Amino acid sequence: MPTTLSPQDLQSRVATILHAAGSSPAEAEAVASNLVLANLSGHDSHGVGMVPRYIDAVLEGGLVPNTAASVSLDAGSLLAMDGNRGYGQVVGAQAMERAIGKAKDLGSCVLSLSRSHHLGRIGHFAEMAVAQGLVSIHFVNVLSRPVVAAWHGGDGRFGTNPCCIGVPLEGREPFVLDFATSRVAQGKMRVAHNEGKQAEPGTLIDEDGRPTNDPGVVVVAQSKGGYGALRAFGEHKGSGLAIACELLGGALTGGGTWHRAPDHKRSVYNGMLAIVIDPRKLGTADAFAQEALAFVDWLREGKPAPGTDGVRLAGEPERQARAERAKSGIVVDDTTWAEITAAGRKVGVAA
Repeated sequence: MPTTLSPQDLQSRVATILHAAGSSPAEAEAVASNLVLANLSGHDSHGVGMVPRYIDAVLEGGLVPNTAASVSLDAGSLLAMDGNRGYGQVVGAQAMERAIGKAKDLGSCVLSLSRSHHLGRIGHFAEMAVAQGLVSIHFVNVLSRPVVAAWHGGDGRFGTNPCCIGVPLEGREPFVLDFATSRVAQGKMRVAHNEGKQAEPGTLIDEDGRPTNDPGVVVVAQSKGGYGALRAFGEHKGSGLAIACELLGGALTGGGTWHRAPDHKRSVYNGMLAIVIDPRKLGTADAFAQEALAFVDWLREGKPAPGTDGVRLAGEPERQARAERAKSGIVVDDTTWAEITAAGRKVGVAA
């Protein structure tokens, strides 16, 4: 039977494991809170199921607990920071807090963050910005075993390379668009594999480059020793955006791009290029607020597509999931829960 836990209980259990792995109590709580928020938001791919990989990464030495982001360059609206292989949920928030402060002072900030361990759900950082009335745009690359094929490619050449845009809406909930450039996130394939489910047609190719619905092709080594790959969304468009994320989030930040043979290391590194803008400093705040709301209202006035309840904006599914899961609890499948329990045992935490 799947395990159902309250958000508070789940966060406490995860924090206990992270603390045992070397994190300070404050860091363990911060990371656990972020992971549970991803589960609450309906994104189990970026939630507590990442704990086993994080623990392995710490034990390998690729993820360094209690590490802060450092400033490499502070030049007006340009800010470059090094994550120093620390928890992305921590160093990413530190970088965004600094970028937000600069944008409020100067009107904008171009943030370069390199060498962060897995940042988690990028929408979290956009939510930090929109909460301050700021617009933010994020391009992120993923340095780990490449799991996404390029357009017309037959094997994995880059990561799921997310893109995110956050836009505040005056007096309304914000627009937060956060998506992997693959058709689905790699973590969703891990969850599907653990739950014994099939992927949607057109999502995956096997290790020979042929279409498959088996999510295991990107989770476990296949019969010939290799892996399959995810496909990018939107054919050449999604592939092009993924490559742009690699060039901007990886090459431009100095964090690096993937151009080597795959390995089996458990660490996941992200580079992020973020642009944060203050509409007030831009001088368009009033027009921005009016036009944004007018456009959103225009969208809402459209007739619903058959079988739907009408137009939905980015960010709404996450807010709905949070309300529902806060009441009903978070369900963790048996395989994922066993993996989390095993990760705890590796650092001395009993089941």
